[in-house]
Amino acid sequence: MKAKQNEGKKKALSRENGKHEKAKNDARRCYMERAKGAGLQLPSALDLDPWPPALLHNSWLAIAVEFELLTPWYSKDDRLFHVLDNPVRKDRVFGVPYMAAASWKGMLRWACRMQDGLRDHLESGKRFEEWNDPEWVLHLFGNEKGEEEDFHQGALGFYPTWFDKIGFEVINPHDRSRRAGTQPIYYEVVPGRRPKAGGSNADQEGGKGFLCLLYAPWPGMKAETKPEEVLHHLLEAIETMLTVYGVSAKRTVGWGTAEIKKWRAWKKETPDNNPIEADNREGLLQQIFPKSGGGS
Repeated sequence: MKAKQNEGKKKALSRENGKHEKAKNDARRCYMERAKGAGLQLPSALDLDPWPPALLHNSWLAIAVEFELLTPWYSKDDRLFHVLDNPVRKDRVFGVPYMAAASWKGMLRWACRMQDGLRDHLESGKRFEEWNDPEWVLHLFGNEKGEEEDFHQGALGFYPTWFDKIGFEVINPHDRSRRAGTQPIYYEVVPGRRPKAGGSNADQEGGKGFLCLLYAPWPGMKAETKPEEVLHHLLEAIETMLTVYGVSAKRTVGWGTAEIKKWRAWKKETPDNNPIEADNREGLLQQIFPKSGGGS
C-alpha cells in the first residue's frame, strides 16, 4: 500500500515538473521571438551618445572603428532574474545590447601587451607580476589600479559600443556514454554573419558597432612618446584584437571576432560630418600624419 502511494506521488511530481518545464519553455520561446523582432537603437532625439566629442586641444584625436561581427558576441547580463539562463548585457532602460567602456579598456590593454611580447614572457615561465608595461602602453592606459608609486592616468578615453541586433545560440552538451544531447543551453547574443536560409548566396549580416576612442594627451604627461609612433602601435593592436583575438566572452571557442569596415578619425579642425576616412589602418595613419608616412 505504501509503495503504491509513493509511486503515485512520484508520478504526480513528475507531471507537475513537466508542466513547469513546458511553461518555462513557452516563456523562453515567446521572449526569443519578441527579442529578434525588436528595434534596437538609442533614441536619437535624446542625444545620449554624441560623437565625435568636443576636441579641446590640437593634439587630441577622436577615433571610430566601424566593424561587423563574424561570430557571436556575448557578455553576460548582471540581472538576477531573467527568463533565459544566459541573457546578453543590455541597457536597463532601452534594452539595447552594449559593450561597456571598461571592457574595451581591459581588452585593448591586453592586446597591446600581447603585441609587445606578453605571450613570450609567460611562455618563458615568468609570472605576470614580473611583466613591465612599455612606455607607449603606459602612455595610453596609465598605471594599473592600486599602483601607489608614480601613479598617472593614460591618454585614452573609452566609450561604450551599442549593437543593433539580438540573436540566439544553443550549446547542447553531449553525454559521453550515450553520445546524445542532454539539456540545451541557450545564449542570447549579438549574432555574427551567417549564410541565409534557403541556399541564398548572400550572407545574413552580423551585428554592427563602433569602437570609439578619444586620444587626449596633455602637455607634460609622463611616459612621453611621439603621437605617430604610439598611434601606430594602438591601431595595430585594435586590428588584431577585433579580427584575431575577438572581444567577447567565450573567446576561446571563437566568439567575438569581427571584420573592420571603416577607419575614421577627427582632429580639432575636422568637420563632424566629414571625418578622415580610410579602409585600412595604414591609410588612416598616412592621412593623420602625412609627413611621417603613417608612423611605421
